[in-house]
Amino acid sequence: MFDFSFFTKYYPFYIDGIKNTVVLAVFTVILGFFLGLVFCLMRLSKIHPLRWFAVAYIEFIRGTPVILQIYIIFYCLPMIGIEFPDIPLFGDDFPRFMAGVIALSINSSAYTAEIIRSGIQSVDLGQMEAARSLGMSHGMSMKKIVIPQAIRNILPALGNEFVIIIKESSIVSVIGIAEIMYQSSVLRGITYQPLSPLIVAAVLYFILTFATSQLLGLFERRMKRNER
Repeated sequence: MFDFSFFTKYYPFYIDGIKNTVVLAVFTVILGFFLGLVFCLMRLSKIHPLRWFAVAYIEFIRGTPVILQIYIIFYCLPMIGIEFPDIPLFGDDFPRFMAGVIALSINSSAYTAEIIRSGIQSVDLGQMEAARSLGMSHGMSMKKIVIPQAIRNILPALGNEFVIIIKESSIVSVIGIAEIMYQSSVLRGITYQPLSPLIVAAVLYFILTFATSQLLGLFERRMKRNER
């Protein structure tokens, strides 16, 4: 029923898939974090239009399927004149890759914004009051005092978001990005084996997510030791 002999011949497919999955996840986490931070600060702003826009953005992104967002980004951007050039380093897949990064970053930013907001609100209000009493502006107090403490509080949640992104990156296979899931589908067609390539993909996803969880746990423990 299961025959994994194909792996010795076709393992380069999975290596390429792993590289694309990791690169996609890293770019998504970075862009998603900064976008989430911006929308978090907008939601906490006292300027009503900014706050309303941030709330509408977060609720809309969280309330629609990620696959729909991927299709919208991939098909709508060229329709409004936004096209990504082919770069030799990435080949013809660069426009698809960038569409996937943008779509996943937008989706991740909505969840990251709420994670950061909960972290900021968990910081004692006395921290902000003490910073303001020393003459710091509100923006400087957030940058130097509140946000660094909030990041430490939400590090486990941010790490969990990274793990989720690694798994959700499989969905960009629908627009032809050659990550792990896409490569396993290609190998199913080449080898005529419906299950074995998928099982290998499942093992690879588990290795990536487990290793990421362990590294983040190590980083979190070191931060706690430094605080003590």
